[in-house]
Amino acid sequence: MKILRLILGDQLNQQHSWYNDPIEDVIYFMAEMRQETDYTTHHIQKVVAFFESMRNFASWLKSEGHTVIYYKLDTSENTQDIIENINNLAEQHKITHFEYQLPDEYRLDKQLKDFKEKSKTLKISAIDTEHFLTSRTDIENFYEGKKQYTMEYFYRDMRKKYDIMMTTPKDPEGGKWNFDHSNRNKYKGEHPIPPPLVFENDVKQTIKEIENAGVKTIGFINADQFDWPTTREQSLNVLNYFCEHLLVHFGDYQDALYTEHAFLFHSRLSFAMNSKMLSPKEVIDSVIAHWRANSETIEITQVEGFVRQILGWREYMRGMYWMKMPEYASLNKLENTNKLPDFYWTANTKMNCLHHAIKQSLDYAYAHHIQRLMVTGNFALLAQIHPDEVDQWYLGIYIDAIEWVEITNTRGMSQFADGGIIATKPYVSSGSYINKMSNYCGSCHYNVKLKTEENACPFNSLYWNFLDDKREHFKGNNRMAMMMNLLNKKTAEDISALKERAALIIENPDDF
Repeated sequence: MKILRLILGDQLNQQHSWYNDPIEDVIYFMAEMRQETDYTTHHIQKVVAFFESMRNFASWLKSEGHTVIYYKLDTSENTQDIIENINNLAEQHKITHFEYQLPDEYRLDKQLKDFKEKSKTLKISAIDTEHFLTSRTDIENFYEGKKQYTMEYFYRDMRKKYDIMMTTPKDPEGGKWNFDHSNRNKYKGEHPIPPPLVFENDVKQTIKEIENAGVKTIGFINADQFDWPTTREQSLNVLNYFCEHLLVHFGDYQDALYTEHAFLFHSRLSFAMNSKMLSPKEVIDSVIAHWRANSETIEITQVEGFVRQILGWREYMRGMYWMKMPEYASLNKLENTNKLPDFYWTANTKMNCLHHAIKQSLDYAYAHHIQRLMVTGNFALLAQIHPDEVDQWYLGIYIDAIEWVEITNTRGMSQFADGGIIATKPYVSSGSYINKMSNYCGSCHYNVKLKTEENACPFNSLYWNFLDDKREHFKGNNRMAMMMNLLNKKTAEDISALKERAALIIENPDDF
């Protein structure tokens, strides 16, 4: 029996049980392929990070004594298609068994399932990635018979199931399940922000290979100092750095927006986790252990907010993805049809919040969750952009964007295109929320306090126009009742002026 095992670019889990197996007659296969670089236009840092991490993982496998076949983008035998590559290798090496870890993207899962059903010569089997704390179907089972998929109840169940921050089997530490209200402080410079951990990864050759292959990318990259972790050791260093230097104020400012600091107190662990170089359980355990050892200086509010994002939100979004795909990818309940403005690719806009959030995304392939949700996502929804366009932008521009986590956050949480499956109300706001959470508005071309004047913040008229345009969609939504009542109190003249200003912005977004 000769076995070929496939490892995808987001399956870089050194702790997987595969690698405890006897080494004889097993070949591990990894490949950089155009089918993966070209299904959307990715940020150059994202492509480089995956290729570098894959190459480092292949080197680790070889150092452990495993046989590895690795196709670079320009390897002559590389057909750029996963199935063609597998078939060719199977014939060349007289393979009898093909094994793969379950993909976390629907398109790859379908591609490999179809291959399994059609193959007549190979015995094919799939195994779990051994990364997540839940299976694909746990969420569906948890919410069976329930009308709403409220994440909070799932999060509490996960806390109990894994005995994380619990004083008894039923009681949470600190007397509360959720300290979200303590996680909404505006950053005013009161605590120095440690610089992000940097690495001196030389990626010049990888960039050259990507460019020579003609792969289309977006964004910018520093070839001399690539700061994203590309090995498990570097990923652990990022985790330790977060615990030692950033955790102490993470919860306080996790929603804050600030012009001078791209990362604030955020961990920058999402790429290491989504590529599976780190597991969610070890990240949670490390953070909690550090908190317990430093409980005199680190409050529970800093820790719970972080644990909630991984134990609750990350597992929840992945479960919702598998429960609702593939239909979920085409939902557009608000019937939005507009095109994404050009400034999403250039950051050339006079709206300061969007300029900073987009430029940061282009520079670092990164923006934190509030920048994504309440700045870039908020504008896209208020401007009634087609969710397909928004999906493709988010999927391409962020280093941690893999469809299972991107599309549920974008089409569901951010764009409300699912009509309320993920979120019970659309996450939209006028400029006042952005002003409350950031220092963006103080130096903006527009006045956040004005609504219809020529120099009025575009978010203000767009917000009321959106509520008016989507009245029918929000009938019966109790969480929207207060805002709809405020809308109904406006005079016909006020609404007309707001809608006239909003129409100008929607028709000519790149002029603003």
